[in-house]
Amino acid sequence: MAAALAGCDTGEADPAQGGEEVSSETGVEEFTGTLDRTFAGEAIPAVMLSDPAGITMELADSGDRPILLNLWATWCAPCVVEMPLLDALAGELGEDVRVLTVSEDLSGADAVVPFFEERGFTNLPRWMDPNNDLAIAFGGGAVLPLTVLYNADGKEVWRVIGSYDWGSEEARVLVQEALADDG
Repeated sequence: MAAALAGCDTGEADPAQGGEEVSSETGVEEFTGTLDRTFAGEAIPAVMLSDPAGITMELADSGDRPILLNLWATWCAPCVVEMPLLDALAGELGEDVRVLTVSEDLSGADAVVPFFEERGFTNLPRWMDPNNDLAIAFGGGAVLPLTVLYNADGKEVWRVIGSYDWGSEEARVLVQEALADDG
């Protein structure tokens, strides 16, 4: 029996959400995210993010290379499963695509810092959106995880709603679209 990882929809006090079921027999996971291209061409939101040190960044001014933007939370079981895969992908992509992970945890650094320290991620930034401005920019109540790929011009290429296997060859092919996209 494979694990089914759904999306999380709220930050209630529960430790984890999302219908996670893990098989002790195979350890195989089924990622149920949906690829959506209906927002292609939309501009990256103009939202201010911060890191645990208090450094801020205007998301819309985050560079001139493609961006893989992942909204996640420590209480979201599918998000937690995705993070090591995103860390590995960010390491493989290097400077070609900027991977930005943005926590939607309301407690900000109090949740994010220990989460990263416990897991030893080396390729992911610790950006936070404790007011959920980014989730609101995506229509409010965004299902987590939500991952959006932007080309170098800051225009959306596609988004994945829910969990996704970022360690797969299919993921690498999809991310390469941003490098080939003229905008």
